[in-house]
Amino acid sequence: MDDGAGLMREMGMKARAAAAELAFAPTDTKNAALIHAASRIEDSLPDILDANARDLAEAKDLTAALRDRLTLDEGRVRAIATSLRDIAGQVDPVGEVITQWDRPTGLNISRVRTPLGVIGVIYESRPNVTADAGALCLKSGNAVILRGGSESLHSSRAIHAALVDGLRHAGLPEDAIQLVPSRDRAVVTEMLRAVDFIDVIVPRGGKGLVGLVQREARVPVFAHLEGICHVYVDGAADADMAERIIVNAKTRRTGICGAAECLLIDRAFGKPEALIRALLAKGVEVRVEGELAAIDGTVPATEADFGKEFLDMVIAVRLVDGVDGAIAHIRKFGSQHTEAVITEDDAVAARFFQRLDSAILLHNASTQFADGGEFGMGAEIGIATGKMHARGPVGAEQLTSFKYLVRGNGATRA
Repeated sequence: MDDGAGLMREMGMKARAAAAELAFAPTDTKNAALIHAASRIEDSLPDILDANARDLAEAKDLTAALRDRLTLDEGRVRAIATSLRDIAGQVDPVGEVITQWDRPTGLNISRVRTPLGVIGVIYESRPNVTADAGALCLKSGNAVILRGGSESLHSSRAIHAALVDGLRHAGLPEDAIQLVPSRDRAVVTEMLRAVDFIDVIVPRGGKGLVGLVQREARVPVFAHLEGICHVYVDGAADADMAERIIVNAKTRRTGICGAAECLLIDRAFGKPEALIRALLAKGVEVRVEGELAAIDGTVPATEADFGKEFLDMVIAVRLVDGVDGAIAHIRKFGSQHTEAVITEDDAVAARFFQRLDSAILLHNASTQFADGGEFGMGAEIGIATGKMHARGPVGAEQLTSFKYLVRGNGATRA
């Protein structure tokens, strides 16, 4: 037995035992753990920032996007605490009666939400995922095994300590939220194989990590491979609104999966140059083709620029023939993550919504809203683009399955 396998077996057995207790933990107890953890995060702010400074000092060869994801400041740490309180304020999904009905046999049947069991979360750079994933799993009655990126180990440990303090304060099993203590990549391999201990894996990171997980996991996976998000500006779009939305969708934070990577402009839209100049003014590298190449400051696009997740101040732009042209482009180049349509024509928006099958579709809103916190979930454990079980932001409710409760009064089957 190698060290990775031994460690995962030990953590998995502890997680299974903790999950059995969490499955029926009272809502007030879970909430007390989260609220206490939030206070500990705030009290530990200097220690968390010091730990993050160590991570940043040790980090080598990170892209600007990854460095941004890794960086914590006072505002981001306080936002983590706020997120924990928001999750505590959410409705507890465990035990919710989804539906119920009576049968002629005298049986009453109800379908009731129940925790999945043990969640494994593998993530890169983002230390805030330690808190988000831990809190959402706790709220939904699941134990969780967290394997953060090696570059964020110090930050994740500091945040994890606050979560464990919350569990201890509430009298819940401390093994309910475990952080893998090793940077050894062998542990990741063992997590992907741990079908006896882990019920679902959630990867958060770049294409390389997510692709590896999707290829090699024996445990079911909630994931998206890439966030190739499109914004389509229709001929009936309000020009000022379109400019505000596309600038926000691209530049608010370029390193998140909800950042716009491609702008599609209807040939009938009268002010394409104004949109491009607004992006250029923000320092975005705008890669264009065709007649748009005549606009000063743009860069010629190649076919490889469409369907690419830049995660940087770069965007590809193309003219299309109406909403059907946009739909055809997105079907070909998209990743079924998030797409936005900007138009004052409700029929165009309805067609866009009906004929595209991405996890998130927006009308007259920035793709940066592709986030569980913005959906009212308090936070998210990830965005899922698959079609089995969870899709879109994965919050506490999406971390539950269901069971059937059948009640009779001496019923026998003929």
